[in-house]
Amino acid sequence: MYPYQYDPRFQNLFPPGGGQGFPSFPPGGGGQGFPPQGGAQPPSSPPPAFTPTPKLGSGGPSLYAVDPGAIAGCLYRYTYIWPRNGRPYWFYPTFVGRRSVAGYRWTGSFWVYAGVDVNQIREFQCI
Repeated sequence: MYPYQYDPRFQNLFPPGGGQGFPSFPPGGGGQGFPPQGGAQPPSSPPPAFTPTPKLGSGGPSLYAVDPGAIAGCLYRYTYIWPRNGRPYWFYPTFVGRRSVAGYRWTGSFWVYAGVDVNQIREFQCI
């Protein structure tokens, strides 16, 4: 089992008072208490060992934002995220808001609680 570890690099993903569609603090309460108290737990195992292939193909920019309703179908499932900027990563979503998604991001060694604005997601695929 891979224990939850707090990573301060992700603490600014939840602005005070919510905003950008994020909850005012992680779902399940807790305020500064990471992981979310009484909320969803990270997966007990690492994500799949393979890397999915993006469906957009070219890897070029997409003009369309990700629909929160679409990514809601990936709740509590291993999900591969291709961000508009940065490296793709495995994610385990546990909360979907109007403009954001929160859950656990795989660092390559362990899961950390994190969130992302859906406008920053170029593509995703859940397993």
